[in-house]
Amino acid sequence: MQELRRVRSGILGENDNMVTMHDVMDARWTYENLNDETYLRRVIMLLEVILTSYKRLVVKDSAVNAICYGAKLMIPGLLRFENDIDVGTEVVLMTTKGEAIAVGIAEMTTSVMATCDHGMVAKIKRVMMDRDTYPRKWGLGPRASMKKKLIADGKLDKHGKPNEKTPVEWCRNVVLPTGGDAMIAGAAAAPEKVEAANGGVGEERKRKHDGNGGSPAPVSTKKAKTKEGEGDEVEEKVKSKKKKKKKDKAEEKEEDVGSGKKEKKNKKGKKEEDTEELSSPKSEKKKKKKSKEVEEAAVDDEDESAAEKSEKKKKKKKSKETEEATVDDEDESAAEKSDKKNKKKEKKKKNKDSEDDEE
Repeated sequence: MQELRRVRSGILGENDNMVTMHDVMDARWTYENLNDETYLRRVIMLLEVILTSYKRLVVKDSAVNAICYGAKLMIPGLLRFENDIDVGTEVVLMTTKGEAIAVGIAEMTTSVMATCDHGMVAKIKRVMMDRDTYPRKWGLGPRASMKKKLIADGKLDKHGKPNEKTPVEWCRNVVLPTGGDAMIAGAAAAPEKVEAANGGVGEERKRKHDGNGGSPAPVSTKKAKTKEGEGDEVEEKVKSKKKKKKKDKAEEKEEDVGSGKKEKKNKKGKKEEDTEELSSPKSEKKKKKKSKEVEEAAVDDEDESAAEKSEKKKKKKKSKETEEATVDDEDESAAEKSDKKNKKKEKKKKNKDSEDDEE
């Protein structure tokens, strides 16, 4: 082979903007000695001339430096785009001034870019712009600034990963690494254990306010209110149970005392009845009345002792006393009627006896 001649490279042919090395040397001399850069601009072509065959995506100035550091182009950093872009096609990322940033591979079609508000537009294949050509704009948002603050306070490690002091609200919003969910689940369950040990929510709330002064998410108070209500209900139930037990014990003691008194009085009444079996019917009536009076006195004594112990039982026992009084009145009225009947019978017998004697 005597001669090898390259006719074309990419979109550039041998007749498109071709110059010799002597032209390059002359353009440099004129620029250095005469401060004239027109010859140099004619000789040296811009990089963007090679990339004119690619579909273009115009990027915001705030996302340029992130792409230079290797970040993917996302929807928030996209400003303008061309038509007929398909998934997998090579595109060129441009600034608003027409500078090429990088060559990438599209991950969305044009219609999806126009309608979607989140997601990855293109992944980077080759970066051509130098780093820090544009100012750095990432890490200035609310979440990034909060992360920096937590790292400075020691609530996150130097790499921004959660540790033992990390707030629960931050851990809930973090994308869990593989095998790292156990630690975060334990941290989320720790406040519930503190609540159960303290028996309330007040101390745990104070701890949250003291420890999480700069938490990104607001602490929800509805759950805390429901938990306080449940704790109050449980305490009221326990108190009511204790009161019921005390009342039952007091009633049992009173019943035992009352039953002992009644047994003694019944024994006395039986003895008196045995000694006076041969007495007249009038004496028997008197004894019955006396036994009734003794029983009523015993009931009154019991009522007085119960009234001294609790105010609530007074009303019940007053109602009982009124009922017993009505029963006694009924008994007395019945006794009087029976006495009248007996007197009438005796009078009739006397009349009959007198009539028989006269005959």
